[in-house]
Amino acid sequence: MSLKIYSDPEKMGAAAAVFGAEKIRAAITAKGSANIIVATGASQFTMLKNLAKAPGIDWGKITMFHLDEYVGLPETHPASFRKYIKERFVAQLPVALAAAYYVDGSNPNPQAACDALGKIIAKHPIDVCFIGIGENGHIAFNDPPADFDTRKAYLVVNLDEACRKQQFGEGWFPTLNDVPKQAISMSVRQVMKSRTIVNTVPDARKAYAMQITFEGELGPMHPASVIRLHPDAATFCDVAAAAKLSAFTRSICAA
Repeated sequence: MSLKIYSDPEKMGAAAAVFGAEKIRAAITAKGSANIIVATGASQFTMLKNLAKAPGIDWGKITMFHLDEYVGLPETHPASFRKYIKERFVAQLPVALAAAYYVDGSNPNPQAACDALGKIIAKHPIDVCFIGIGENGHIAFNDPPADFDTRKAYLVVNLDEACRKQQFGEGWFPTLNDVPKQAISMSVRQVMKSRTIVNTVPDARKAYAMQITFEGELGPMHPASVIRLHPDAATFCDVAAAAKLSAFTRSICAA
């Protein structure tokens, strides 16, 4: 697992996009296509902006999945992750994707939505997974204690108070009570199946999450800590997000 620290979110996002774009191009060169996972949230703004305009990527050979969505939220809602990805990423691409599979949180049967997506992603081994981590250390919407054991690709999860407060604090909802209490999330095991993980984490609000991810106990109470076990996981952060990391962690992860 590698760690790169940058002076500001713009440089961080640009570097993460360069790294991820190279992995995508390599996958297309090797097998003629690529499968990717795209995350949402404020942490991904600069990375996605740069990834969409990365040179030399044949987007027409790429199949995209996304990580999670709120249960019961229509795509027209400002906080909809489907809306976010379509507007901030897919619409910015120079050509259309080969395919895009979105998490439909408005499905009246969220478990059926999970099962349908699980069957599709099983046929598309993921080459590059772009993620962030939440203020509570979650990965996708797998809040602590996360389910490290399930082999399902997607599952319905309950959102904890810290997670819901983050969504409200970032301005996605007018009040905390408006934040849904459940979501459909890609599972931890499915994220870990990805050939490469690109983890982008800006802002001082994420300093605690970075600390428990890199230095806390590895386990379900610190969900993102699982990426320590991945053979090709690269984390890109700014100095504010790295503020609580020890000099030792910085040195061994930068090596």
